[in-house]
Amino acid sequence: MVAIADLSAHHGSEASARRLRRRRFAQRRLQAYGILAIGFAALALVALLSTVVGNAWQAMSESYITLDVPLDDPELVSGDTVSVSRFNYDGLVKDVLKAEFPSASGRTQRRELYDLVSGGAQFELREALLRDRSLAGQTVPVRLLASDVTDLYLKGVYGKLDSRPREGALTIQPIEDGDTVRVSSTADDFSAALVQAKAALLDRAAFERNQARLQNRGVEVFGRQAHETSDPDERTRLQTQIDTRAAERDRLLAVAEDLEARARRGGGAEALDETAPSVLLRVGDGWLKMVEVGDSGGIAEPIVPVAPVEALPADAWGFYIHDQPEAARKVSDRQIVWIETLKDRGRVETVFNTRFFTAGDSREPELAGIWGAAVGSFWTMLVTFVLAFPIGVLAAIYLEEFAPKNRLTDFVEVNINNLAAVPSIVFGLLGLAVFLGFFGVPRSSPLAGGIVLALMTLPTIIIASRASIRAVPPSIRDAALALGASRLQTSFHHVFPLAMPGILTGTIIGMAQALGETAPLIMIGMVAFIVDVPTGITDSATVLPVQVFRWSDFPERAFEARTAAAICVLLLFLVLMNALAVFLRKRFERRW
Repeated sequence: MVAIADLSAHHGSEASARRLRRRRFAQRRLQAYGILAIGFAALALVALLSTVVGNAWQAMSESYITLDVPLDDPELVSGDTVSVSRFNYDGLVKDVLKAEFPSASGRTQRRELYDLVSGGAQFELREALLRDRSLAGQTVPVRLLASDVTDLYLKGVYGKLDSRPREGALTIQPIEDGDTVRVSSTADDFSAALVQAKAALLDRAAFERNQARLQNRGVEVFGRQAHETSDPDERTRLQTQIDTRAAERDRLLAVAEDLEARARRGGGAEALDETAPSVLLRVGDGWLKMVEVGDSGGIAEPIVPVAPVEALPADAWGFYIHDQPEAARKVSDRQIVWIETLKDRGRVETVFNTRFFTAGDSREPELAGIWGAAVGSFWTMLVTFVLAFPIGVLAAIYLEEFAPKNRLTDFVEVNINNLAAVPSIVFGLLGLAVFLGFFGVPRSSPLAGGIVLALMTLPTIIIASRASIRAVPPSIRDAALALGASRLQTSFHHVFPLAMPGILTGTIIGMAQALGETAPLIMIGMVAFIVDVPTGITDSATVLPVQVFRWSDFPERAFEARTAAAICVLLLFLVLMNALAVFLRKRFERRW
């Protein structure tokens, strides 16, 4: 009784209460760490998906420009199919654009004008005429695919024109040189543009000062080296470097000081170059680009010609500022004006981008699609499954049901486990050296890729299959053998069907891993530019992960959205495959 009383007193003591509080606090702390880790992982996943999906959204639409195309050329009217196919549709599209904007002159302006539509527009025009030969001899409205530059501007990637309020009456007078006009307003309508131009001067001054600091850093480094060296020739060379960099530093500082002085000076006029915000005026159907701006006007050059006017009311003209300088975007001011003009004429439309899901690869981002890569992934996964599944399952059945337990089987098991951890690029090197170099398997084909991925997937399938077979109760085997079944019948008629859910789950997970692999396929040449959709396992092809890799390396900005969209498609396939694995496990799972 005394011992029980002592024990009760011990557990009810203050020290016991403190220990209990510490254990509970440690438990709550561990739970908080777990919740924090899960929350951090969830935030990372949300950030990843929001970034990818946000970028991919731009690839879900494409823009078209509708132009009236005259198809009255004698070669189109009376020619046969061959001559119609070989007609110069590119020249026809260019002629239509020149007719739409006749003021575009010179090589540079016309190159910008032609860049409004895609290089593939001529092929769409040819296909439309070949489908319906009755169009020949007519002038018909034809939807031409817009270029990536036009499409990105319409989606707001390069910013938008910001309409500014007007209060004064506008006057436009030609200048003697004939290439520019003088613009003036009865109010200080252009003061906002002048403020932004001066702010751009300060930004340029800051850049010049930063460059000057870099030059001064070079002066200091070369000065230390000149002080430490004892070689006269080397000291002379370093002194030359010091003088050159010091002169460049002084020049940059002088430029920065001049820019800052201009920015602080009130009023006046400032020249607008390609590093300054773009200022555009719209008068009727005409457009002007300001090249010099003051508080109440300045000098402008016509983009779409404007007739001289006197005291045009404020509601009869438009004043626009594009904050992003022309040098910082791929679309020029002239192209912006032409696009806005086409929009006002109702010739621009944006539709769902079915081409992305039905077309093959292309150097032009507006023509590129994932269908070729998706079909290549299908053929590659088919070869992988046909090779890896039967070999992996049979190997697992043999090792679990028939193989003797000795050093050889232990050696095989250890190597199977090690192969599951081998970097995937090693399998690519194996495929390059053996299958392509020795056996002569067609390069850059689903057959070569499927064989390499099958080797990479085999360890995963074998390990998962062995675990599923091992999970079948021994009583199943004993009962089958007791009824007279052979070991082969027991394995394939009883054990294998019961282990099939786990085997399928492991196989699907291994196939999902293979679907996302890139490195081994790059090694065997599946990174090549493939336009045609493969029709078999020996045709040249690429796969979705490699397509993502290639597009991410292209300089065109429109490929960013298509890269993100291809990633979304790949993630969707991976999610579906893993969901199928979970469904099969839940549907056919047996509890023993």
